[in-house]
Amino acid sequence: MPEESPASANPADGRSAPLRAPGAPSDDVRRTVPLAVIPILVAAPPVVIDSGEEVPFELPPEPTLRRWWQKIRRRDVWAWSSSCLFHGTLLVLLGLIVQASRHVGMGTDLVATIADPEQVRTSWDEEPLPAQTRLSPSEGASISREHVHEKPHIDLPRQDTAGPGNTAVAAVGTAKGQLSELMLRPGGLEGSLEGRGPQARARWVREGGGNGASEEAVERGLRWLVAHQNRDGSWHFNHQDGPCAGLCRHPGTETSTTAATALALLPFLGAGYTHLQGEHQMTVRKGLYYLASRAVLTANGADLQEGSMYGQGLAAIVLCEAYAMTHDPGLKDLAQRSIDFIVFAQDHNGGGWRYAPGQPGDTTVTGWQLMALKSAQMAGLKSPSPTLFSAGEFLDSVQSDEGAKYGYMSPDPRPATTAVGLLCRMYSGWKHDRPALLRGVAYLSELGPSQSDDAVYFNYYASQVLRHFGGSQWDRWNAAMRDPLVAAQATEGHEAGSWYFPGRHSQAGGRLYTTAVTILTLEVYYRYLPLYREETTR
Repeated sequence: MPEESPASANPADGRSAPLRAPGAPSDDVRRTVPLAVIPILVAAPPVVIDSGEEVPFELPPEPTLRRWWQKIRRRDVWAWSSSCLFHGTLLVLLGLIVQASRHVGMGTDLVATIADPEQVRTSWDEEPLPAQTRLSPSEGASISREHVHEKPHIDLPRQDTAGPGNTAVAAVGTAKGQLSELMLRPGGLEGSLEGRGPQARARWVREGGGNGASEEAVERGLRWLVAHQNRDGSWHFNHQDGPCAGLCRHPGTETSTTAATALALLPFLGAGYTHLQGEHQMTVRKGLYYLASRAVLTANGADLQEGSMYGQGLAAIVLCEAYAMTHDPGLKDLAQRSIDFIVFAQDHNGGGWRYAPGQPGDTTVTGWQLMALKSAQMAGLKSPSPTLFSAGEFLDSVQSDEGAKYGYMSPDPRPATTAVGLLCRMYSGWKHDRPALLRGVAYLSELGPSQSDDAVYFNYYASQVLRHFGGSQWDRWNAAMRDPLVAAQATEGHEAGSWYFPGRHSQAGGRLYTTAVTILTLEVYYRYLPLYREETTR
């Protein structure tokens, strides 16, 4: 917890000094007032008249005395009543302020609100966040960096769980255990997030070819990720920096905390856990909070790169999916702004994306940005058609065999980039019987799950392509992919629940990368519903 600031001693923080209304006179005191006056009047010396004759002072008649006493009594009661009314009202107002201030930081809902793009602040209810980098867009795609401490403001109100009719739940759109209708695509459930609900997940595991062992492996992997989340809500590719304390081998070398945090959050969302439901809601809540705190607001949207557009694409997918699954209005603005930055960062000549905004694109970075744009569409956010059209032109520039295979930055085909390219084509609307798609799926099926340097990355994308395509080719792929992945999961020590596969990319991302992507691969049965289901291919 951060130290208390001097400003926290004001009444809004609930620690104001107690206020005491002035003491009102008791009934006994009020009764002594006229009795003290009477002896003084009786004992008063005689009044001397100019004539020299002494005339004794007489008390006024009793009715006059009674009226005089009632007048004094009315004045006393009015002053006392006025004081009580004023101080009582003040105490009620202070109580309301204190009660409102106690709502902050006590709940499980996450509401992220963005202030003016040029003047943003943050608050954190557990630990202070480090200073961050602010981006100021200049001409074209070049961006200058200025070190500042300003971050988006995050509000975490208390969630009222009194019942289905309470306004706090209604304010975020859905009650616990329910999924937003925004997850449905306009044309139906194909490709949507609908399979992530608790009951739907079990159904799609059965229908898609998963089993109890694969689901248990997913849950063990999620628990390993929970154990390696940092106190500020982030994950690092060098997982040994945090709670692990070096107990797990194979730390990564990449430094982007937004990319690592987003990649770690994706499997939780894929399994149906959000910041509003499920046993991992606090883990997801803190992770979303960290991503929001790292957003750098620019005139072109929310920059979450932290060194690479990989981080931008991954973070945007997380924000859009979290919003789609909960319809939490506190996430909507930041999710949309993360998409706006992707639109800005596109290479407007070639149509792709690479490490920095405006660079000529490559297939892998472009794949993450396109999935973010499709996630935005699923969430009902704005995903401009010209941006998607230009991305299609980029895919045209790196395809071979009329779109059956894809290269990295040229048409020279590679297995992993072919899987990325085909998945993007599927989401762009290619029909199930398109000849290029048929040849591409056959090519991936013949390769089978990979054991090469790109194995983790290739298997993740190729599994999605085969799962969407379905049929006997998916059945063969799944049989060769599922059980070996489950068997490769670590079962001993602090590494239990994680995966590590040697390779160049695995060395950069470390055990965190290989674990997160492998969990996503085992969630392929329900994470996105198949684009080509039986009734859509007739």
